[in-house]
This record gives sequence, C-alpha cells and structure tokens, in this order.
Amino acid sequence: MTRDTTDRPQMDAEDFDELVRRAPREIRNRLEFLGGRLCIRHGPLDVDEFEELAAVAPETVRLEYINGKVEVKAMPDGNHTSIFMWLLRQCMQQRPDLDLAPERGVKAEAYRKGRARTDGFLAPVDHFKGDREWSDPDGSLMAVEITSHDRDTDQRDRIDKPLGYAAADIPVYLLIDRDNHTLTVFSEPKDGRYQQISPYPWGATVELPAPVDITLDTEKLKDYAD
Repeated sequence: MTRDTTDRPQMDAEDFDELVRRAPREIRNRLEFLGGRLCIRHGPLDVDEFEELAAVAPETVRLEYINGKVEVKAMPDGNHTSIFMWLLRQCMQQRPDLDLAPERGVKAEAYRKGRARTDGFLAPVDHFKGDREWSDPDGSLMAVEITSHDRDTDQRDRIDKPLGYAAADIPVYLLIDRDNHTLTVFSEPKDGRYQQISPYPWGATVELPAPVDITLDTEKLKDYAD
C-alpha cells in the first residue's frame, strides 16, 4: 500500500524565513511560501540564480533544480539513513574501488541544466576530489534515490529523476521505494530515457548491471518497512 503523503509540506515557515534572510537581495523578494511549498514569483530562477540561492540555504533546507523549478528535498529520517548505510556496506564490500558519496549534488538533465541532490552517487574512488557543491556526471556509475514520506516524492523520484539522470547519461539509477517496498533499477540511458526498467520486491536478489556489477541481497530492507 502506498503511504498517503499529501499533507506533508516541503518545508516549515521557520525554514522559509531563514532561507529568505540568507537569500541574495535580488532573489529574496521573489520567494513565497504558499501551502507549505516554496514558490518563485516573477518567473522561474535560472540555474545560476538557483546556485546562488542553494549556496546560502540553511542546513535544514536541501534545494534542487528540477525541470527549471526550485524543489525542496525532505530531510532524511532514521530509516532513510539506515537504508543508505545498508547499501553503502554492500558497495564497499563488493566494489572497494568505488565511492558511494552521500547527498552528492549532481549536474543533471540535458546540457547539465538541472541540479539534483542525490541520496547516493557511485563513482571511482576520489572521483569527487576538488569538486564544489555540484559534480559533473561524467565518469559516474550510478545515482541512488531513497524515497521520503513527503508529498513530492512521486513526481521527484519516480518521474523527474529518471528523466534527468538518463539525460545526463548516468549508466544506472537505483530507486529504493519505501512506499511500495520495491527497488527499481533503471539502466541503458539513450535519447534521454532509460531503456531498461526492472522492479524488484524487497527481499529479492538484485543484480545491478554493468558498469556497477554489484549484487544486492535486499532481505534486510524488510527491517526498515514503515
């Protein structure tokens, strides 16, 4: 059963007030808080304006730039963190030549015009050395998202992120879905879409395709069902 998240706001009023206080002057007056959502007046921000805003956002506000819109990504809860650590352990055991970086910012979408904040980003060891907040996807192996119980997770993680990551030619996108208790492996990006989409129930053995080449025993995920 899919959890009803329609009443979970993107952010609270205190976080919005702090974001406005920190925002560059030319952006500050364009920010609104309506129905628990961050909105932008007078047209969307461009990607450079977004990066200015994201750079000063408080730690409790994780901003993304998806399809030309500023989105607020929910803060991880305990089960979200436990799932990430479960995946990190398996990656380290099987591919010690790779780093699974948590909460890594990535330049996504066509022409690198999106800014996605991944739950995990898999790449060779030291691949992110010297990077600032947003890494180029070239040379990466896999993006990972773990759904949160907020009202925007369906559009963000199940629809927008697969398109953005495929357009950036990230070889594999792994979606760990806490609402549906599934893992979905997206692979073979071509023309802005993943050609292979393979869902698995929690408890299955999941083979992540090349270039990842990791086998996931997902039985442990049942401990994090909520």
